[in-house]
Amino acid sequence: MDPTQGRAEPDLFDPQDSDDEASQPASRRDGKERRRNRRILVVALVLLLVPVLAIGGYLVWLNQIVTNNVKQAILLPDSGPDAQPLDKQGNPVAQPAGNGTNYLLIGNDARPGDTGSRSDVMVLVHVPEDRRDVTLIHFPRDLWVPIPGRGEAKLNAAYAFGGAPLLVKTMQNMLGIEIDHVAMVGFEGFKKMTDAVGGVDVQVEEGSEGDGKVFREGTMHMDGETALVFVRQRMQLSEGDISRGKRQQAFIKALMLQTLSADTLTNPIRLKDFLDAATSNLTVDQKLDVGTMRSEAFAMRSLRGRDVRFITAPFTGFGWSADGQSIDIVDEVRMQELGEAIRTDSLGSYE
Repeated sequence: MDPTQGRAEPDLFDPQDSDDEASQPASRRDGKERRRNRRILVVALVLLLVPVLAIGGYLVWLNQIVTNNVKQAILLPDSGPDAQPLDKQGNPVAQPAGNGTNYLLIGNDARPGDTGSRSDVMVLVHVPEDRRDVTLIHFPRDLWVPIPGRGEAKLNAAYAFGGAPLLVKTMQNMLGIEIDHVAMVGFEGFKKMTDAVGGVDVQVEEGSEGDGKVFREGTMHMDGETALVFVRQRMQLSEGDISRGKRQQAFIKALMLQTLSADTLTNPIRLKDFLDAATSNLTVDQKLDVGTMRSEAFAMRSLRGRDVRFITAPFTGFGWSADGQSIDIVDEVRMQELGEAIRTDSLGSYE
């Protein structure tokens, strides 16, 4: 019978166990050393795996939140000849390969009880092929443009006439580019995102008052409610919709910077709250899935404030339509140049 049978395994940290080692045969000491090394390895692996599993579980949880929240809808035109960009003669505009990705962000300012469905914010986001920067182009809603099958009207009327697919067709033809994806979010979603990251520091270019808020020129910290008033004001501003668009750009930039800051990315609760707020009010096109969104975000993880550029689509001034509407007049030459820069992935040289 083995004299050691039934004997408890010596404790890893038992000093008596180590004191006797010198008097034990070498083979036995080697065996005990191997067992000790195995136990040390097990302890080390456990200590390493606990945080890894915790982080992994957290990421799985975040992914589940986003997957459950994001809604998909038919926001891109159906396949067909008129789904691609067409020139003024109705001919397809060829798109070079490897020319980046274009996202159309549509914002709606509908308040509870409001009727109508015009788009209030239209921002084209161009992400170049190398993912080193990003350009956001604000399109004033009063731009007077041709709308397929509807004649000429304000740009935001395209959404009212035919939803996101018609707005996409209108903008594709105007610029001669292909829009790859569409995302829609209500202004209330921006409000929740702002509060989720603890508010944002916005650069106020033009002061104003209204709705119980006072905005003074300079940097101003805003919570969600204040930011919502800030981006909604129009009549109080010198250039109406154009000034409003500049405010929306300033707010979006501030929100992006705060979202990319260490205060958000290293705070698990704040990051969870932001993703929940951002995606619970988000509807994307039928081709944009969560996996693609996650891959795109990962590819742009090194972006900083200096890598984000904002411009306004070119127009020559203000005027009136034949039926008496106040409109923004498109700068046809500059719009074609803008389209060329987007199409050839050369926005860095566009001035």
